[in-house]
Amino acid sequence: MSRATPDRMVLDDDWSDLTRIRRMPDIDLERLHAYRLGRIRDRLRETGAAMCLLVNPVSLRYAVNYRAYALFQSHIPTAYLFVPVEGPVVIYGAIDVAPLTDESRPARPLSYFDGADELENNAKLLARDITTYLREIGTDNRRVAIEYVNPSITQALESAGLEVIDGVAVSEQARVIKSEDEINCIRWAIAVAEHGIAMLKTALRPGVTEVQLWGLLNYANLANNGDWHDGRMLASGPRINPWMQEASPRRVESGDLVGLDTDMIGPLGYCADISRTLHCGPGQPTRRQKQLYRLALDEIECNLKLIRPGMTLSEFQQQAFLPPEAFHENAYTCVIHGVGMCDEYPRVNPIYRGTNPYDGTLAAGMVICVESYMGAVGERDGVKLEQQVLVTGDGYEMLTNDPLEPSLLD
Repeated sequence: MSRATPDRMVLDDDWSDLTRIRRMPDIDLERLHAYRLGRIRDRLRETGAAMCLLVNPVSLRYAVNYRAYALFQSHIPTAYLFVPVEGPVVIYGAIDVAPLTDESRPARPLSYFDGADELENNAKLLARDITTYLREIGTDNRRVAIEYVNPSITQALESAGLEVIDGVAVSEQARVIKSEDEINCIRWAIAVAEHGIAMLKTALRPGVTEVQLWGLLNYANLANNGDWHDGRMLASGPRINPWMQEASPRRVESGDLVGLDTDMIGPLGYCADISRTLHCGPGQPTRRQKQLYRLALDEIECNLKLIRPGMTLSEFQQQAFLPPEAFHENAYTCVIHGVGMCDEYPRVNPIYRGTNPYDGTLAAGMVICVESYMGAVGERDGVKLEQQVLVTGDGYEMLTNDPLEPSLLD
């Protein structure tokens, strides 16, 4: 039997690059980047802050399209960004080019990895850098928005006479409403994810492992210049219930349900968040498997009907689909959530988990994921489904196109 060698696997790969068979949507990158930076500056104006210090890799990508070592940055921040209401945008500690910034400067250590016992002293130096920067941009406004930093930095800034406010709210709220270019970025990320799902479906058969199936989705993302997955959410057979078990070396067996959630940060930094549950043949699904699938789809379809601008989160929670009590304990953590460059504001929890922690209102331009998981405690099977939609002026537009599992819809 011939074996595919790594070089042949790459050279003979005629499927992974989606641009060979499909044209990307029109995306004006200059307009995209201007919109995103403008959104951050608008939020700063609303808070009365002179500037923000951004650290989260998603925020760096959103503000200036900086994508270097994003996963490393998420737990050992080496780069950070000064964004003012008006004035030059300065990046500190960049390890790659950052052409959308006005200047690049050396960084102060923010993490224990880089600063260890000198973090407190470095925090004082960072506070001095910020006060110097405020003078450079010609403002006497002392209010600054700070995102995800250690307490010594907040203490140093306050000791330097600065007022510190939460920068996470600035970056999160900036990302809530998507521009036309952002929506087209999301359409392309979804197309890439669904391209990977299609290949995964062709490979699904008894004997294949969960990690082999997941690897196809990951490969499709990387082959189209995508970034990462927030998890490895693929489980089969008895591992599908309860949900949230990541891909393992388990071999799929005939009759198994195989659930997956892409959680994919794809091309251009945008998220495709799609869930599907498949059936591994060659036999037919059981009656119970079809019942679970129908229940999950009923929840999705019911909650999709609630998506429209002006709907408050509390109203949505009150009106959302209520599954039978047997499914409450293992139910998914939320019924809807926002999505853009990652899972984002807002979210609505199931009402049987208590009152939603905050209220808000759906608005045109939001992108929302509608979730369902049906798996009763003590049972073998479960079904995970998720659709990604755009909130429009009078309802929603479905963004996902991957077909549902026909064998489970009989």
